[in-house]
Amino acid sequence: MIAYLDAASGISGDMFLGCLWDAGVGIEVFRRSIGYLKLPVAEWSLEAIEVKKGPLRASQVRVRAAEEHIHRHLAQVRGMIESSDLPALIKERSIAVFRRLADAEAKVHGTTPEEVHFHEVGAVDAMIDIVGTVVGLSELGVERLYSSALPLGHGWTDTQHGRMALPAPATLEILAAVHAPTHPAPGEGEWVTPTGAALVAELAVFEQPAMALERIGVGAGNRDAPWPNVARLWLGQSPGPGAMVQIETNIDDMNPQLFAPVMEKLFAAGAADVWLTPIQMKKNRPGILLSVLASSTLEALLVRLLLEHTTTLGVRVQALAHRHEAGRAVREVATPFGVVRTKIKFLEGAPASVSPEFDDCRRLAEQCGAPVRAVLEAAWAAAREGMDRPNHGA
Repeated sequence: MIAYLDAASGISGDMFLGCLWDAGVGIEVFRRSIGYLKLPVAEWSLEAIEVKKGPLRASQVRVRAAEEHIHRHLAQVRGMIESSDLPALIKERSIAVFRRLADAEAKVHGTTPEEVHFHEVGAVDAMIDIVGTVVGLSELGVERLYSSALPLGHGWTDTQHGRMALPAPATLEILAAVHAPTHPAPGEGEWVTPTGAALVAELAVFEQPAMALERIGVGAGNRDAPWPNVARLWLGQSPGPGAMVQIETNIDDMNPQLFAPVMEKLFAAGAADVWLTPIQMKKNRPGILLSVLASSTLEALLVRLLLEHTTTLGVRVQALAHRHEAGRAVREVATPFGVVRTKIKFLEGAPASVSPEFDDCRRLAEQCGAPVRAVLEAAWAAAREGMDRPNHGA
């Protein structure tokens, strides 16, 4: 299962919980998981209701807790989570979200993450939002979370540190740390909270994936607006292994010697094929069209490799319906020069052709002082002999 957070009206912890409840996570799942934290307040409650935001139905999860005046350090928050009975992966991811908050607060206030006093984000409701979101995604079986760009508004907000301009400084630092894409909010105010930013920055990848949709969870924000103040969590499956993408980019300013290691990295990451095409670019500069064919499930990884290891500023992705593949197998054959790996193509279960591994032949030729052509011919002969044997395809 994969999920895409459509945060057109921003995101906060309680909006995320609303999306998850609307998508099928029972309120008792949240309550039981939060109970493991043994929160030091006399009373807290969690309820979920259906609301209308403009013309849209949405779900709202409300967290109620006694007002606290406790300023916790990161170590104290970590200790509360680690000492709970939550699963290890839930603990790890929840602590990682709080770590992002601590790093951002430390940068804003000129201190260290360990010395940061959590105020708003250290309150009980924030702990419920963070742990509840991580638990909810796990309960739904979400293996990978994606997110849209986030809307940032202007204005002012009152905090424990006094009045501050929006977006909140911590929110900006959190999003800057992961190079999050943003766009202007449709109106004034805080639409992305520090807790919401930390959850998305830690748990999500900022892109829209190809997916087979199964259901949508709609979570409501607390504020009313001229537009529906909701976030939508799309849930579905990754395309099957037959769905392919072709990723391309034009490059005219990279040392040609660097293309070989880039190709090696792409193949190692699972690309089905990588090739280079000479092209003529603007201002009559010669360039290279770098093309990658891969399963659509590898799109994000391969795009990131291209952006990290080449000089390109952007790539194009074209979705391909599917491709047909012949069966294949690798077999070793004995030759007078040594053992050579061969690739055998099968059609309808029967061997159709064979191709010796050239690198093996070249290596043996160098070791034996023989022509590469002689080793290739010997490997072809040995492989064909094996193909002619009965039941070879088995």
